[in-house]
Amino acid sequence: MRNNNRIRPFITWGILILICVLATSLISGLSNPEKVTYSDIVNYFKQEQVTEFKIVGNELTYKLKPEGDLPAEEKTFVLYSTARFLDQVDPYITSAQEKGILPSYDIQQASSLPLWVTYIPYVLLIGAVLFFGWIMLKQMSGGGKGGAMSFGRAKLRLADTEKSKITFSDVAGADEEKEELQEIVEFLKNPKKYTSLGARIPRGVLMVGPPGTGKTYMAKATAGEAGVPFFSISGSDFVELYVGVGASRVRDTFEQAKKNAPCIVFIDEIDAVGRQRGAGLGGGNDEREQTLNQLLVEMDGFEQNEGVIVMAATNRPDVLDSALLRPGRFDRQIVIHLPDVKAREEILRIHARKKPMDKKVNFEDVAKATSGFAPAELENVLNEAALLAARGNRKVITMNEITDAIMKVELGVEKKSRLITDKEKELTAYHEAGHAIVTVVADGNSKVNEISIIPRGMAGGYTSYLPVENKSYMSKGEMLDRIIHCMGGRAAEELCLNDISTGAAGDIQQATEMARQMVMRYGMSEKLGPILFGTGREEVFLGRDFTAESKTYSEKVAATIDEEIKRIIDEQYERAKKILQEHLDQLHVIAKQLILHEKITGEQFRALLEGTDPAEVFPESETQKPEEKQDETPAEQAEERSEAAAEPVAEEKPEAEEPAAPEGTKTNEE
Repeated sequence: MRNNNRIRPFITWGILILICVLATSLISGLSNPEKVTYSDIVNYFKQEQVTEFKIVGNELTYKLKPEGDLPAEEKTFVLYSTARFLDQVDPYITSAQEKGILPSYDIQQASSLPLWVTYIPYVLLIGAVLFFGWIMLKQMSGGGKGGAMSFGRAKLRLADTEKSKITFSDVAGADEEKEELQEIVEFLKNPKKYTSLGARIPRGVLMVGPPGTGKTYMAKATAGEAGVPFFSISGSDFVELYVGVGASRVRDTFEQAKKNAPCIVFIDEIDAVGRQRGAGLGGGNDEREQTLNQLLVEMDGFEQNEGVIVMAATNRPDVLDSALLRPGRFDRQIVIHLPDVKAREEILRIHARKKPMDKKVNFEDVAKATSGFAPAELENVLNEAALLAARGNRKVITMNEITDAIMKVELGVEKKSRLITDKEKELTAYHEAGHAIVTVVADGNSKVNEISIIPRGMAGGYTSYLPVENKSYMSKGEMLDRIIHCMGGRAAEELCLNDISTGAAGDIQQATEMARQMVMRYGMSEKLGPILFGTGREEVFLGRDFTAESKTYSEKVAATIDEEIKRIIDEQYERAKKILQEHLDQLHVIAKQLILHEKITGEQFRALLEGTDPAEVFPESETQKPEEKQDETPAEQAEERSEAAAEPVAEEKPEAEEPAAPEGTKTNEE
């Protein structure tokens, strides 16, 4: 391939010269558009067919005898030598004049122009062709980043490590991962320490983890800690429409890396180019496979590339080609998990360093409320909180903004302006109250954080929880508690409203999927036992057999699976209804308070669930509307009127005085 690159300019120049020759011939041909030779012209005079002619310089203009009724047509021909031509045809001209065929003719001398002037059109044409050819060659050789042929160059991006230097001190919650990468850092700083002992440093490091866990950030921190250049490129940047471009970019990547060694080359989303070979749409000649083959070759030839470390990131390690993961290529894999509660607290503190935070902000509580959040989502939470604080003209970020930001990231923007009918509000209140009561009663470890019937995003209402502890695995009992939580809203609608709605569609989907996983993947069905039904793969892609998700069990077993799934759902649904029937009074109270206040906190919910009077949970001065102050004594009403009269807005007496409640009206206690 490299020899072809050397020969290519000579081939291009040869083509340009051929174009010049053809263009010159074309111009010459334009002088004599008809295919008439010099001998043909002489024969016309010999046969006395010329009836009229005129010579100006070397240009002959003549007419031949007309054919039939058609008039004679005037034609031209360029003579190489006018004198020689006249010597040849002079006897025939005299004979034609005597016979009256050629009455007259005219011969004139041409204007005396220098000979070189006649070659100007040819010189201009050749010069134009050579000029455009030179421009094309410059573009093909990569003379500019935006050149037409520059797509063969790798789109490497060099991070400015001086201005935005990231080190391991900026990475929180990944102590074990940093220890693994510390060897890479020390090798880049002092390679003799390892080579003197005969040790071989890993040539490639593959970082695996869910999206947003900080794989790219970790790679930048490694380069910043070692103080070496950091080149980054996406896996999709290698693949191009044109065959061979991907392989060319891989070669160019490693050539640039060798010139800047020691350095780190980071390939993000490597699964875009490193997927398993053998099942592409183009077979073995697929462009993506050629690119992968070149990457394998370059990584395996690192004996002369000392000081160049390749780091890559993916969230789909199962789709990568096995040759890419063997020792000598990506021979070290570092799994980056979602952070636990301690790591989340450390990450939040790092992202809060450059933000004005209120002293009352408790990062431990924020970390507990963000279970399952990736580091990128945690950074987004604090950024949203800062935006909310700026919107409220505050100088510091308080806990309220952080709580609102968490809900905004999880569910979306709160839609307070949305018009909701009383019936919808009542249905949502009972639905969310049912979720909360069933979850807390069934699972004593669950802690309600907030209940709201204000729509957020796609949800008409929500119930948020504070997990007591982080768990990597779930037991059968915990999964059943998750299912009963999903069933709580539907059960509350049926018990209290004698009707069901479409609001439980998402709950039913989650419960059904969890029950299916229990039966088919986790072996939690007593009737079927600990057997995996199916392959356990969640998706199919090009590079694996499309029949990967085909059934590996009989129709009889499939019917049993459906029966077990239905049994689990039905049992938890009945269990949810039983819990709500036992706490029916609390369900009504909590739902009514939700209708009244639209949002209640976890402390208020627990107080109501324990039977505390709503008047004590929701102080009158904060939540009760004026028209609802109907159980006050006449003395209290008179005292309020006197206080209102002392205020600046005392003139608005109609609004300050509230009529007494009619008899039979229900109070909060009722």
